[in-house]
Amino acid sequence: MHTATAVAHPNIALCKYWGKRDAALNLPSTPSLSLTLAPFRTRTTVTWGAESDRIVFNGVENTALEGRKILGALDRLATLTGLGRPPCVVETENDFPTAAGLASSASGFAALVLAADAASKAGLSPEALAVLARRGSGSATRSLQGGWVEWSMGEAPDGSDSFGRAIAPADHWDVRMLVVLVRSGPKEIGSTQGMNHTMETSPYYPAWVEQAPADVVEARGAIIGRDLERLGRVTERSALRMHASMLAADPAVIYWKPETLTALEVVREARRAGIAGWATMDAGPNVKVLCAAADAPSLALRLTTAGLTAQVLTPGGPARVVG
Repeated sequence: MHTATAVAHPNIALCKYWGKRDAALNLPSTPSLSLTLAPFRTRTTVTWGAESDRIVFNGVENTALEGRKILGALDRLATLTGLGRPPCVVETENDFPTAAGLASSASGFAALVLAADAASKAGLSPEALAVLARRGSGSATRSLQGGWVEWSMGEAPDGSDSFGRAIAPADHWDVRMLVVLVRSGPKEIGSTQGMNHTMETSPYYPAWVEQAPADVVEARGAIIGRDLERLGRVTERSALRMHASMLAADPAVIYWKPETLTALEVVREARRAGIAGWATMDAGPNVKVLCAAADAPSLALRLTTAGLTAQVLTPGGPARVVG
């Protein structure tokens, strides 16, 4: 019996991941680019060798779909190494809302594969761990890295070249991400369900896929050159186009709430007043705002004045084993 603990931060995609070209392998239809964020984090402990399989999620025993996905990741690790898998105990907790569009599955599976690799003494390469994390949750391949991360589509049929690669560390650029928490509970439509329905029924989805690679190229250049206005424009554009493809699905996939629109209007009004911030949203109602560190207090005040709650996050480091 061996036990290991790892922590990982969620990431927010600036150029979005929405759609899969291979669902079984979790291979994306587009490249994406993200920023890893602190201090939000998932902490996961894996005991490799126990009396029976147990998944404890935020203090509650879990036997539902997410629990089966966790055990599936452990099975794949054992298959990769030829170790065979004994019964395992996985204890995982988030210090931020789960399944609310804040990338909890990304940090969750990133922490899981690191802890499982250490507990099993498998010694997988960083690339193999990144692929393993992607199989559990696509965006988890980005949360293994700190700072600014690009997830390429890859070309290999087995997906071995599709994983997150850091393009700049967390300390590359002094920016902030404000999280406007509109709803803290689980969303009504899960990401995978919403993604598949959009792919199958939205006439706008092909246009979204066609534009996405150019957005990633532009965002990468903006990050390397620390051009916040350029990055902000492509960030907001990518999110709105992704949600436009959902709105055009049949029936529409609508994650937004009235407060979502309020937050978007506050950000636009701030820009008109000379306070630069750009909004992005994942599959959920919560809004995130990218801005310079110096502008974060002013933007947070405007959001608070509008009756919203904003938490200021900073660029976060890579996932790591802590015990």
